[in-house]
Amino acid sequence: MSISSPASPARPPARQLLLEAAARLFYANGVAATGIDAITAEAGVAKKSLYNNFRSKADLVAAYLEARHGEWLELYRRRLETAGTPREEVLAVFDAYLDHANFVYRHGFRGCGLLNAAAELPAGDPGREAVRRHKEQVQELLSQHVAGLLPGREELSPGLAAHLAFLLEGAMARAGLEGHDAPLRDARSIAGQLLDAL
Repeated sequence: MSISSPASPARPPARQLLLEAAARLFYANGVAATGIDAITAEAGVAKKSLYNNFRSKADLVAAYLEARHGEWLELYRRRLETAGTPREEVLAVFDAYLDHANFVYRHGFRGCGLLNAAAELPAGDPGREAVRRHKEQVQELLSQHVAGLLPGREELSPGLAAHLAFLLEGAMARAGLEGHDAPLRDARSIAGQLLDAL
């Protein structure tokens, strides 16, 4: 009877390794400052693997932005599962931003990865459009939740949602500059007070 050694864990696919490496480097150093060679070295794959999985660096950037959006949506869904009221649903959006801010970043928290990337992309770039759509989706989620707090006055929810979205984005910008989540915590508290005053 032969005793076989336990199988070593399978290495993730090259696409996953490249996306994870790009996410770390794009967030830490910026999109423009991160070259293909740095990404493949960080991922531990050959340069050919990058072009087998992505048509170009722009394609990799688009996949990175989509992955960041997906990460936030997953955090939001988890928070929403425990929200029992429309007020808590609104605050779940703020909590998801807090959760994203408190990921373990190699070189510290630098703000919203989507906005950081968008700031480097030219006007009209598909990546900027992807970030715009993400921010619009966040505002629409806020509007849907706010409507639950305004029975009979639902038409007011888009305006209030816009205020909350601006509060949230401003807090995220300040948190990125300061390198910690205190502005986001303050924004959550302010949002709670606004909701309580409805």
